[in-house]
Amino acid sequence: MLPSAKSLEGKPVPNVTFKTRADNQWKDMPTDDLFKGRTVVVFSLPGAYTPTCSSTHLPRYNELAGVFRANGVDEIVCLSVNDAFVMNEWKQDQEAGNITLIPDGNGDFTAGMGLLVDKSSIGFGKRSWRYSMLVKNGVIEKMFIEPEKEGDPFEVSDADTMLKYINPKAVAPEPVVIFAKPGCPHCARAKALLESRGYRYTEISLGKHITSSTLRAVSGSGTWPQVFIGGKLIGSADDLEAFFNARKAA
Repeated sequence: MLPSAKSLEGKPVPNVTFKTRADNQWKDMPTDDLFKGRTVVVFSLPGAYTPTCSSTHLPRYNELAGVFRANGVDEIVCLSVNDAFVMNEWKQDQEAGNITLIPDGNGDFTAGMGLLVDKSSIGFGKRSWRYSMLVKNGVIEKMFIEPEKEGDPFEVSDADTMLKYINPKAVAPEPVVIFAKPGCPHCARAKALLESRGYRYTEISLGKHITSSTLRAVSGSGTWPQVFIGGKLIGSADDLEAFFNARKAA
């Protein structure tokens, strides 16, 4: 039976040493190095490269990292019962530069949390139950533990729930996608406009699978770039500039 969130709040995190790798060298990382004197958000998941972990759990924390930091969080840690090689490769694959991925290869930290579970039925062996927590100076202030039910529930340990706890008035950034092509000066101008206003964006570039026909299919226009903000088509670099000017005036 899993511990309750309330039973863990107010307690120190387990004192262990993580076996990490940096610059092709092994590096011991004691718990204090992560938590002492700092405010840290931790989210733990069953495994690197697994569907929910890769499609939703980690990407959203990575996306909201700037908002967390603006609200007093020093670091966001993703923890899993995987080895350092797997975690490093997964971080690179996910382009998760805003997240610190920590391998709990032997499950020592997870066991100390009381959240090491047996997933032998699907060939995983011992893994972490999915949860998130806010840790201040090594003490757990808030826990969100997924309900104990069949499968892999993902209801409360998400980034938005944690952010709402830390600051209910915090505003998450709107997702931005820009369709661009190499060497396009208007594309460069649009990206500079987004960056100058603090927008992070996903760039989809002209290439083998992205053509002008693709651009017309999604935007109704064949001119580059085409910018989408919050799921809405803004349009070209000129349209983007007009969009920002209108917001400023409002």
